[in-house]
Amino acid sequence: MLSVLSNTTLIILKLIAGLLSGSVSIISEAIHSSMDLVASIIALFSVKVSSKPADKEHPYGHGKIENVSGVLEGLLIFVAAFLIIKEAILKILNPTEVSQAYIGIAVMGISSVVNIIVSRTLYKVAKREESVALEADALHLKTDVYTSAGVAVGLLLMTITGIKILDPITAILVALLIVKEAWSLCRNALSPLLDASLTEEEESKIEEILGTYNERIKEYHKLRTRKSGNIKYIDFHLIVDGSTTVAESHALSEEIQKELEYKIKNTNVSIHIEPVKA
Repeated sequence: MLSVLSNTTLIILKLIAGLLSGSVSIISEAIHSSMDLVASIIALFSVKVSSKPADKEHPYGHGKIENVSGVLEGLLIFVAAFLIIKEAILKILNPTEVSQAYIGIAVMGISSVVNIIVSRTLYKVAKREESVALEADALHLKTDVYTSAGVAVGLLLMTITGIKILDPITAILVALLIVKEAWSLCRNALSPLLDASLTEEEESKIEEILGTYNERIKEYHKLRTRKSGNIKYIDFHLIVDGSTTVAESHALSEEIQKELEYKIKNTNVSIHIEPVKA
């Protein structure tokens, strides 16, 4: 909701400044913020849906809606970049006078400050909750910080030098930065949809925890990990001595499961017990 409110306010300010000054770079920033607003609404919806508990139709929960949201947000950024480049090229071919540039510079400065505050807040919550949707939204606003600052510098240079095409050139540079961020976002969001493994750091932590049980188990194998939304799924086969009773094996697997779920946040562990082969 914080992101939705901030984006709405900035769109209004940028549109007013863009229309008053005739600056394509400011208009491009308004387009960017409009896409950010749509992305924020998608993120808001996906966070609400992903928090629903598992049900009969979705026994593994609704977490992957956040990854779908991340991909959609990335695609929206690509669309915004295309619209910005298209408008900038038209302005290069038909240069127009930018008036009242100081209004645009002031609005871009305000935009940068607001987005720094909001993006840092979103990142903090995204890391705490391990939310892909919130992290994607924070990334949007982070790019806005750089692009707004870039537009302000472009307008300032244009005002000083009188070179009109500096404004659309700045808009194109803004769009290229947006494309880079969009690609990174789509790649990170798609990975869990394809059931990619957890990070090397997370898998090393799992192996480290299991290593503390070396004296009580024979070995473990077929370790598999994946992530859905903010939930990490871990499953593996645990090899125990053939003389171990079912009750003892169950107690041991529960102990390991509880330790993994305690030490690794938002984890769901499944363990298959096997007797050691003769």
